[in-house]
Amino acid sequence: MREGNDFDEPTLFAAKLAPHRSLAPAGFIALMAVLGGVSFMAGIAFLMMGAWPVFGFFGLDVALVWWAFRANYRAARAFEEISMTPNLLLVRQVSARGKAREASFNPRWVRLETTRDDISGVTRVALVSHGVSLVIGAFLPPLYKEEIANSLAAALATAKR
Repeated sequence: MREGNDFDEPTLFAAKLAPHRSLAPAGFIALMAVLGGVSFMAGIAFLMMGAWPVFGFFGLDVALVWWAFRANYRAARAFEEISMTPNLLLVRQVSARGKAREASFNPRWVRLETTRDDISGVTRVALVSHGVSLVIGAFLPPLYKEEIANSLAAALATAKR
């Protein structure tokens, strides 16, 4: 994302959006240690009863849980940066693999589109300009989507004045 701008305009809105992960790395290690220990003990019990093939399956379930968490943490590397001045709205979306995509709009021509659900609240936030629609914060929970939508709507109203 570019720092500053060509005309030294004030920044009306700036945000970095990233997916939330509730389990910290230390919690992940503790969870895997407990799960591995319980699986190992249960596997040993089955091994002593003569059901030796079960021992391997207890190791397999720990490996699958580990793989699922690692995939989840890898997906959490995605983020979006949004910056708005009176003359430029810049959105930079970076995938979990590091591939960046930038889109720029004139804030005076941008319309903020939200989709609401009676139960969840805001389920989709998109910037629309000249027939181009860009969904932002797709990975955010509805509460944060509503917060971003309200903040962006206020910044767009300021830019249009």
